[in-house]
Amino acid sequence: MSTLTIRIPESKHARLRSLAKARGISINRLMDELATLALAQHDTETRFRTLAGRGSKRKGLALLDKLDRAFAKTPAGKG
Repeated sequence: MSTLTIRIPESKHARLRSLAKARGISINRLMDELATLALAQHDTETRFRTLAGRGSKRKGLALLDKLDRAFAKTPAGKG
């Protein structure tokens, strides 16, 4: 396990401390969870960009059109 020291404004630290308390976890655990989320988002974006680079623009646009048509038929899409 590694130690990471960061400098953040006291007001942000206080908000993070409150968030951790509300979740019933330590600030260390909160920061670990936030780091996990950031890495997952990065990995997802990287994977998306890699797959998008290999894909067909024509097929992608056709799929988006299909989704638009399907969404328009749903009650949620009619408002």
